[in-house]
Amino acid sequence: MAERVSLTVNGKRHQLDVEPRRLLVQVLREDLGLTGTHVGCDTSQCGACTVILDGSAVKSCTVLAVQADGGSVGTIEGLTPADGLHPIQQAFWEQHGLQCGFCTPGMIMTAADLLARDPDPTDGEIRHALTGNYCRCTGYQNIVAAIRTAADEIRMGAGAKPAEAATGAGAASAAAAG
Repeated sequence: MAERVSLTVNGKRHQLDVEPRRLLVQVLREDLGLTGTHVGCDTSQCGACTVILDGSAVKSCTVLAVQADGGSVGTIEGLTPADGLHPIQQAFWEQHGLQCGFCTPGMIMTAADLLARDPDPTDGEIRHALTGNYCRCTGYQNIVAAIRTAADEIRMGAGAKPAEAATGAGAASAAAAG
């Protein structure tokens, strides 16, 4: 029997009927078409499905959609402003913080959560924040460098604040302005 849930995803309100056992990642990908949130392991080990739920990074494969009822979800699609890349995305590009790209949305959403809480993290704090995200390609050094670069750019005012982006407010305001 389906239950009605209400979610604000990337600043847009959605009402959906979902089976109580459906995962948030399934609703995001299959019902809302937000395929930037990846399913990598089905065991909550890899972090590819990381989104921001009510201001905190969560692995969306560990959250039932009914548990997120009434919540605000930010995905990689909501992080991206209408006129280019978010400073975290730009830094991943410039610092070569990706290779195959499969883990990248989860890494970026984890970085957005970290930078919303700590605008000037040390390399050790960045590495600690990434412990729930698995990359098979890069070796992490360039990912750490990218997050450090993004932190510097955001602190200098070169882009959206991570908290705005994580809730989708940055993308929503950019879309409204454009």
